[in-house]
Amino acid sequence: MLTRLSAIRGWIPAGGGLRDEDWAGRHRLLTLLLAATVPLLTAFGVFRDALATDWLVTILAVLGCVVAAVSLRPRRLPSTFVALGFTIACAGFVTMCHGLTEAHFSFFIAAAALALYRDWTPFGMFLLATTVQHAVFGATHGDHTYDHHSALVHPWVWALLHGGAVLLAAAFQVIGWRLTENEERRAEENLNESNAQLTVAFDETPVPMAMIAPDGVILRSNEAYRDWIGMSDGLPPGFTVADLPVTPLDADVEPLFDLLLRSAEPVTVTRRFRRETDGAIVWVEMHSTALHDRDGRLRLIFVHCLDVTSNRRHAEELRHQVRHDSLTGLLSRAAFEQDLAALLAEHPGPACLLYLDVDRFKTINDGSGHGAGDEVLRTLADRLSATVPGSSLIARLGGDEFVVALPGTLENGWDVADALVSAFAEPMDIGGSRMQVAVSIGLTVAQGAGQAEDAVLAADTAMYTAKRSGGNRVEAFSDEMRVSVRRRVVSEARLREALAGDPVETLPVWFQPVVSTADRRIVGAEALVRMRTPDGEILAPGHFIAAAEETGLVVPLGEHVLRIAVSHLMEWGDALGYVSVNVSPRQLGEPGFVPMLAELLAAHPGLDPSRLVLEITETALLSSSVDVQERLQMIKALGMRIALDDFGTGYSSLTWLQSVPADVVKLDRSFVAGLAADPRKSSIISAVLWLARSLGMSVTAEGVEDEADWNTLRSADCPAVQGYYISKPLPATEFATFLASFAGAAAA
Repeated sequence: MLTRLSAIRGWIPAGGGLRDEDWAGRHRLLTLLLAATVPLLTAFGVFRDALATDWLVTILAVLGCVVAAVSLRPRRLPSTFVALGFTIACAGFVTMCHGLTEAHFSFFIAAAALALYRDWTPFGMFLLATTVQHAVFGATHGDHTYDHHSALVHPWVWALLHGGAVLLAAAFQVIGWRLTENEERRAEENLNESNAQLTVAFDETPVPMAMIAPDGVILRSNEAYRDWIGMSDGLPPGFTVADLPVTPLDADVEPLFDLLLRSAEPVTVTRRFRRETDGAIVWVEMHSTALHDRDGRLRLIFVHCLDVTSNRRHAEELRHQVRHDSLTGLLSRAAFEQDLAALLAEHPGPACLLYLDVDRFKTINDGSGHGAGDEVLRTLADRLSATVPGSSLIARLGGDEFVVALPGTLENGWDVADALVSAFAEPMDIGGSRMQVAVSIGLTVAQGAGQAEDAVLAADTAMYTAKRSGGNRVEAFSDEMRVSVRRRVVSEARLREALAGDPVETLPVWFQPVVSTADRRIVGAEALVRMRTPDGEILAPGHFIAAAEETGLVVPLGEHVLRIAVSHLMEWGDALGYVSVNVSPRQLGEPGFVPMLAELLAAHPGLDPSRLVLEITETALLSSSVDVQERLQMIKALGMRIALDDFGTGYSSLTWLQSVPADVVKLDRSFVAGLAADPRKSSIISAVLWLARSLGMSVTAEGVEDEADWNTLRSADCPAVQGYYISKPLPATEFATFLASFAGAAAA
């Protein structure tokens, strides 16, 4: 039984459930309808001539109910008076119609209207009042309640019939009422589930989120948002965006909230703020979506904020790394070229460029280690930054090369360059020891947009001119230097082309004889490379050796000369005592140089290694970054001989005679030319000959061009001579003929 009652109760509407604003709207409507019955009944009474006491009582009662409905609170009491008022209005209408059956239809209409309350109190009140009214008035005023005889005889029966009819008519309203409650309950369940999901997604997410009203009041915020602004304990009621403890730092942009208010579309913007709670500078990427009602009015703005401070800092670090040299902190090449182009485009006057290169920096790296070399570069960068004007662009282009650009004339550039030379001349403490370095500086002036690349190239050219002039100096660019650069470019291109082709043809090796002063026999020859151009022209070494040294092509070129010299030495056999080959500083410093010599000798087992003489200049010994003594001893260990070339042109020739394991000393032509007419030169040569003999070395005089010098050297007991007096350098075939003719003359 209880189960059935529970099931039946489950089908009966619970009632209530309307929100205050919804109930108020329905109550207002029903109250207005009730009030409207007063003029309607009055108009009907005038039409039917029925403005009697019944009409007046009805009107006064209805007006009383209207007043009670308007003034009483809360819900049920005023709604009950509305139900009572409709009952009175309907009863009065029936009375004015003298019980007309069709007039009773007004009760059905009122029942449907009162169902809008979705409350059993006014609805039940109306049903009960309707039944009582029909019974009481049917018994007392039957002719004004019913229009048939049966109802006059049995008023309570017809009262119940009419009440039941009204109830049955309202049944569908009750059913609809119940179905609506079921739908609302399901909608509420769905809404609760959505709210729960929103709560999880909104409140539990680590992304700061907030909902903001159009007036700036923060309606809702999650914990991440409150932590981010430093208000973890919560926001006070009425807290607005103006109260946020953050200060915008981008003063030249539109206020953020104004931007969000006027934007109908979603907005993504990044701004910089200072958080007042801890003073931190933060970058915020804010995404906002505006929610509007059906009329297009803004209801709220949903925002979520991403703290992109770390991303910004990382991006700034990357930009700094791209624009700055990691070792010195100066501008990188790319950044300097970009800033220089901007300087020349924006500055109305000229700008000076200084191109700096550390002299003999490779010696520092190889002798003291790369760590010491890096420390030298950092120290130079610091001195460079401290010496040049503060508005200058300073960059490290790579290796030991730096460049400076500053507004000003050539005179300003000279002043800065001289100051830099003086600053770099001061010794520096590197790894616990004092070290002194020198720089070569190229200087040029540029003006106007589009001149950046040419200006850097011109300064670079001037720097190389300073370096070739001995270093530790400043050179200003000139048009003659441009011509020299073009020549070097052409020379390099020719040399590369020659090496890429058949070097035997494109780089022929010629030989100049070395003759004994005792019997005029050819005792040896010096191998001298030439270049044959595509049109057949033969170029002397002066056209391409400098380019070979600068580009490193001297290494494959030198190996080519060595191999050709050895092959001809084997070809001529005992007819020629030895062949000497020049070795550049670059070759001597190559790690694979000695192994290459060993491989060359191994490929010719019949060759006496002492017949191959390597000529090394004092400059090569001074500028080489390797341990000279160790490298020369390794060469000597192979059985080859060492000749000290261009003796007398260096800085400490006598010292080198004592410390270098040389077998031959070659007197430079500057000592030999005009020897017969210069007693001082004769004295110097006599001293060198005596010292060489005492050290077990042989001597060859270069550049002998006349008979007087020949006779003087012969009288001084110089063992051998070389020069145009004997023969100019000859191609291999002509030298072989010359060698054979000398051998025949000696035999005769």
